[in-house]
Amino acid sequence: MSDVTVTYDENAAAPADPSDSLFARACRGERTSRPPVWFMRQAGRSLPEYRRLREGVPMLESCTRPDMVTEITLQPVRRYGVDAAIFYSDIVVPLRAVGVDVDVKPGIGPVLDQPIRSRADLDRLRPLEPGEVSFVDEAVRALVGELGGTPLIGFAGAPFTLASYLVEGGPSKHHEVTKALMHSDPDLWHELLSRVAGISAMFLDVQVRAGASAVQLFDSWAGALSAADYAKYVHPHSAEVLDSVIDVPRIHFGVGTSEFLPLMASAGADVVGVDWRLPLDEAALRVPGKPLQGNLDPALLGADWPVIEREVHRIVAEGRRAPAHIFNLGHGVLPTTDPDVLARVVETVQAAGGPGTGSGTGAA
Repeated sequence: MSDVTVTYDENAAAPADPSDSLFARACRGERTSRPPVWFMRQAGRSLPEYRRLREGVPMLESCTRPDMVTEITLQPVRRYGVDAAIFYSDIVVPLRAVGVDVDVKPGIGPVLDQPIRSRADLDRLRPLEPGEVSFVDEAVRALVGELGGTPLIGFAGAPFTLASYLVEGGPSKHHEVTKALMHSDPDLWHELLSRVAGISAMFLDVQVRAGASAVQLFDSWAGALSAADYAKYVHPHSAEVLDSVIDVPRIHFGVGTSEFLPLMASAGADVVGVDWRLPLDEAALRVPGKPLQGNLDPALLGADWPVIEREVHRIVAEGRRAPAHIFNLGHGVLPTTDPDVLARVVETVQAAGGPGTGSGTGAA
């Protein structure tokens, strides 16, 4: 570990109320003396304790066991001392709950035997009922009790990303079947995304009602689209999901979406997630007035420590151009990441600060 000493009162003890946490204040656009820090996919992936717990348990089964979900969600909070927990689940959990025959194949991702490509196929995609994900409600309530003042972030997959799996039948490099359907039968496309949006909205609602302090909507594949196609075929449905969330901050994140970041922000984001491709000071110009989250390249966590440390300080400095900044990766933690490196990143961010980073709302 590095020999820096954390000196900020915000690190001394978590507040009793998550709504008063450093993370919550940054989500509201308040200037904080250092950025709160958490990592996408911090729950699982690279942690040896996670792998031991998951041994012999299929991915989607682990997501339906509240005791396992609770433990996995808490593991990185204990190990790293991050400023927020991310609910352990998978974006296809609500799809499976409504009867979609989807599984997560190790090394591949979500796979469906029967893709949805016609109007008749839509009959297999019904609304999600809260009772069908009662295990989510149970796990969130348990976590809120365990976490105390540390906020819990709920999440769901965005309509385009979920629809791409439904249409392609699995991961795709080019999304050719998805794009062909989108342009050839726009009425069917919009009906599909509307149904998916309703499922994601209910999935988030269950988490918020159970006590989640914030939510994040992931659009992992939206970067495959042009800005025009995103605006016409995707934006209204992402907005439908985010508009359904009340009383908690909404983070919207997409991969490869730098060229239409303002559109993603306008879908209803309180905080805009930025991947590693765009510097945060440039992102602050594209979405003025919005708190930002990001954006260390997760692949760089395998570099020598001086390289990582330099990048962390650069990102913290660039994040000061936004009203507030939540430090994160530009995508999820890679399975090969050394947990000790992530711990050093957290320590470095939590020691960051300096002139011009006190309370207030103006950009530095």
